[in-house]
Amino acid sequence: MFKKRVVLSIVLLLALLLAACGNSEQSSGDANEEGTDTDTNSTESIGEQVDYKIIGIEPGAGIMQATQTALVEYENLADWNLVESSSAAMASELRKAYDREEPIIVTGWTPHWKFAKYDLKYLEDSKGIYGEEETIETFVRPGLKDDQPSAYTVLDQFFWTPDDMATVMVEIQEGTDPAEAAAKWVEENSDKVAEWVEGAEEVDGDEISLAYVAWDSEIASTNVVGIALESIGYDVKLVQLEAGPMFASVARGNADATVAAWLPLTHADYEAEYGEDMENLGVNLEGAKTGLVVPSYMDIDSIDDLK
Repeated sequence: MFKKRVVLSIVLLLALLLAACGNSEQSSGDANEEGTDTDTNSTESIGEQVDYKIIGIEPGAGIMQATQTALVEYENLADWNLVESSSAAMASELRKAYDREEPIIVTGWTPHWKFAKYDLKYLEDSKGIYGEEETIETFVRPGLKDDQPSAYTVLDQFFWTPDDMATVMVEIQEGTDPAEAAAKWVEENSDKVAEWVEGAEEVDGDEISLAYVAWDSEIASTNVVGIALESIGYDVKLVQLEAGPMFASVARGNADATVAAWLPLTHADYEAEYGEDMENLGVNLEGAKTGLVVPSYMDIDSIDDLK
């Protein structure tokens, strides 16, 4: 009987020792994992954390050209690379990093839904590479005033705010069809739309084409203008193009208009090349901005901080 008690005591002691060792190893493992993250954030530079990459959009966009200039002008960016992608791919990478609270640097602009959805900030640009605030302007093909006076009137009077645009962009980003989101905004802002169509006579199915780039901001604005034109009887065709072809199509008369020209920086090269062959109807949105954007949880405030 005594021997059985001794054996039982030994077995229980061994079980307790094994359990203690397991808990110790697990705690140690957890500590090491936490320590790795902490050490990485505290010892690695921002450049090392993001693999010296800035996530961009479509090649040829003005913000991409400005960022290439920044890589040259800022000595601390000599080892950095600009990744070409698309506005949708950039937003996807931002979302994934933001959800994990990981560092990321993207080319950004406002108005854009990401500023309503995430807590973001522009990095200060001490060299002024990205310029001051921009405007978004409307261009039409030569002869539109004579051929389609009602459309010309609406396009000439179209003007809204970054908050207006953001409302439509967020709706689209959350899954609403762009045309439906635009129609909803037009219905809820009938007084403002009435100012755009004032003096424009109704037509009976006349065709009008609007060219735009596949940026969230321009998807929103072009769909809204399209709905406004449809409200006075136009058959509207939306034509998605890259920035260069967008300007070229309006200048050559292949498209009737665009409300998606960012100036004086983003589309400066295209405006210089095609501007004389188009009519500029002026600003349709003020307060646009471009630059390098990071989540606010990143402890940097300027491009000079990137190392």
